[in-house]
Amino acid sequence: MGRVLLWLVVLVAAFGLARLSLRLPPRPDLAETLSLPPDPDTPLARAILPQAEAHAGLSGVRPLWEGTGAYAARILLARNARQSIDARYYIWQGDHTGLQLLAELQAAAERGVRVRLLVDDNGTPGIDVELASLNALPGAEVRVFNPFSLRWPRVLSYAVDFPRINRRMHNKSFTVDGVASVVGGRNVGDIYFARNAETQYSDFDVLVTGTVVGDIAADFDAYWNSASAYPHEMLVAPGPGDAAAFVASLRAATEAPGQQDYDSAVAGSALVRDLLADGLAMEWVPVRLLSDDPAKGLGRAPAGTLVATALAPLLGQARQSLDVVSAYFVPGREGTERLAFAARSGVRVRVLTNSLEATDVLPVHAAYGKYRLPLIASGVEVSELKRNPQTEGDRAALGLLGSSGASLHAKVFAVDGRAVFVGSFNFDPRSVWLNCEMGLWIESPTLAARVAGALDQGIGPLAWQLGMVDGSLTWSGSDAGGPPVTRSEEPGTSMVRRAALSVLAWLPVEWMM
Repeated sequence: MGRVLLWLVVLVAAFGLARLSLRLPPRPDLAETLSLPPDPDTPLARAILPQAEAHAGLSGVRPLWEGTGAYAARILLARNARQSIDARYYIWQGDHTGLQLLAELQAAAERGVRVRLLVDDNGTPGIDVELASLNALPGAEVRVFNPFSLRWPRVLSYAVDFPRINRRMHNKSFTVDGVASVVGGRNVGDIYFARNAETQYSDFDVLVTGTVVGDIAADFDAYWNSASAYPHEMLVAPGPGDAAAFVASLRAATEAPGQQDYDSAVAGSALVRDLLADGLAMEWVPVRLLSDDPAKGLGRAPAGTLVATALAPLLGQARQSLDVVSAYFVPGREGTERLAFAARSGVRVRVLTNSLEATDVLPVHAAYGKYRLPLIASGVEVSELKRNPQTEGDRAALGLLGSSGASLHAKVFAVDGRAVFVGSFNFDPRSVWLNCEMGLWIESPTLAARVAGALDQGIGPLAWQLGMVDGSLTWSGSDAGGPPVTRSEEPGTSMVRRAALSVLAWLPVEWMM
């Protein structure tokens, strides 16, 4: 008994020492920096501000369905920036598209543009050198949201500081010259932008101008100046060879197979060219920014400041239809009851999420699986995106659903064919309680119709329609263009995966999903 007690004391002491040694240093008092007001003499402002003034109180919206076009929007906006670029992302990968977009930020800073980049520390492993190279430029600054105290291996930080590390900044926005911004579900990396890769995500962004851009800029400032945003140089000491290493990484990326064709597709995008020439068709509608208070990253968000709090009554307005597209869908008891109540009240409720064969997070699928039968029994139409073979043409066309079996990554909700929410918010507990999230509530019947149309066309060829026979689930659809089939066994399953799902569903971890 005495030996057990001794070992317990030793373990507690070791844990306490580890917490002290790996504790994140206090964030220094930094001078507050704010978004620059638009300069009417910049090319983007000259093209956009007259339209915004002609549509006072409204915002211009242009959907970015395809991955290549969504990447081109960011690249070409950066190349046309003359005053400022404010970007924030959960994931920024060190691959072809990630490195090249970093190079565009560096080029902008070198020509006098003020560049502020805010990244979540969980989504940037392996690019500390590149970030340090950008951060070293006089016109650029990089901050890291909720950083890991231990740079490598970062995962060990979870053992000593789990409550804080488990909260992440999931927001995504790319704002240029204070007049145009890209907001949606895409992070930065090949898998989000249809760059040749084995895995692809189907996703959705919007390019916005007008009134809401000021709100996005102010929200960026709140995150940039928050207690969770640390200067990159506090975490990583700049090295003398950082710039050379970044150049070498970029050279390798630009010389990769297929890069020339991808660059040509980006350069051929007419979106920004038409925007500058006042020839880009924008839909001018009311748009509202929904964003969590950045204090959520420390578990201190004031009551009533959560995206979920604002979004729930908006979705609750549905009287005819409610379309939910969520890559990670874990409705929980309350969400299931709300969707079921809407369906029983005569609202057509449709949910699209990833199938087991398409998901990249098995524990999320296990948590979601518990709610399928209650949803279907109440009349909710549940569909799961398939994992189909891809071709190069499919990858180029990937959008909200795409034309092939990518994993779903979009987060889009449409209400009554009149309004759409587009952003980073998944229909799951993590988005509600843990991650910082943001998105746009867009009152656009045109966009809502496009979302509904994508679901209409995709179910069957691209997604399984779930049903229920004798209390058991069924999956209906067509395989490879063949006749419709109905399965009683979940596609993509095996004995091992079924066992893993059963164990994961039993664990009390749904609150983290």
